[in-house]
Amino acid sequence: MPKTRILIRSDLNIKYIMPLLLVLFFSSFSMPLNEGTNVYICKGKSSKKYHYKKACRGLSNCSTKTYQVPLTEAREMGRTLCGWED
Repeated sequence: MPKTRILIRSDLNIKYIMPLLLVLFFSSFSMPLNEGTNVYICKGKSSKKYHYKKACRGLSNCSTKTYQVPLTEAREMGRTLCGWED
């Protein structure tokens, strides 16, 4: 008696589900980067980063007051995203 095989169309599942999963996965890492986004910076002499969260671990060593500025201004100052937030 021949064995009956059930074919599951895994190629269809991969074709349609995988791109959806990838989009969901990568969109979970995105931060809002529009013009109205405000970030936090420290104005100490050696400060070079900006932070999305005021309670970011990278701001814990700030020797001055923490300031909220537009993202565009922080980038114009040469600041880059804090390593604790990327």
